[in-house]
Amino acid sequence: MPRALLALPALGLALAACGGGDRVTGPPPSAPDRIALTSPAFTDGGTIPRHYSCDGGDVSPPLAWQGVPSGARELALLVEDPDAPGGTFVHWVLFKLAAGTRGLSEGKVPAGARQGKNSAGKAAYAGPCPPKGDAPHHYEFTLYALSSALDLPEGAAPDEVRSAVATAALARGRLVGRYGR
Repeated sequence: MPRALLALPALGLALAACGGGDRVTGPPPSAPDRIALTSPAFTDGGTIPRHYSCDGGDVSPPLAWQGVPSGARELALLVEDPDAPGGTFVHWVLFKLAAGTRGLSEGKVPAGARQGKNSAGKAAYAGPCPPKGDAPHHYEFTLYALSSALDLPEGAAPDEVRSAVATAALARGRLVGRYGR
């Protein structure tokens, strides 16, 4: 059997472990780092507990922030894995968060907020799920303060949200967690 055919099952398993689907290209939107983003579940650079991964409850972790600029009209959150095979895998897209919001409860989406599609094609949180045997992946939680409201529907594609955020970003805060299997 040709080597290319033997590699296909391994490639399929690697994609399934990361949820398959569409990846985004290019760096995430930039903005001045002025927001302090934290989680009571893990520290910056620390390990994300199994509970928030595909191996556990697959629920979004609690987050808290401070330092949102007074001119912000709304907030947006992107959760991305730049270590995923085939390019950056988007785990969560959340936007239309009220500018006065100061955090997210575990597994909750605030009233009025919208979820864009993740790289698995679902408008939902998808917990860390790197291929088994990979070195731990880095999961970047980035909160953006926006100068204008995003005019995007529920289920907007990750590239659409990234582009809109890049145009309106006033400030950002980042929290990076690690997870391996």
